[in-house]
Amino acid sequence: MAGHEDSGASKKKTADSSNDLPTFNAENLQNNMKIIYYSRTFLSIIGGVIAGILGYTGLTGFVFYFLIMAITSLGLAAKAKFSIHSYFDCWNRLLLDGFLGGLLSYVLFWTFAYDIVHIF
Repeated sequence: MAGHEDSGASKKKTADSSNDLPTFNAENLQNNMKIIYYSRTFLSIIGGVIAGILGYTGLTGFVFYFLIMAITSLGLAAKAKFSIHSYFDCWNRLLLDGFLGGLLSYVLFWTFAYDIVHIF
């Protein structure tokens, strides 16, 4: 992940440094967001296949998805060394972005794997 200190742009020094806002390089922020989307989508697909093979149905399958997304968020925070504001502008980017897209992929592969293993 690329942080805002890695951008190569120097901050302007002012007499009053308390008014300085953190600056982010747009390319680094966009790259970090792509990493989040790819990670969530990949783990949603893998989790859906695992849930289908294990035979989860109903609410159990959705609880499994939320568990996978919580582990994914924790893993991404650990990758950022729990210094989220160095890589993202807010916590919501790490915790919630890509959540619904991942849910759709999860349900698709969950039902597909369940049908292949348990129905056919």
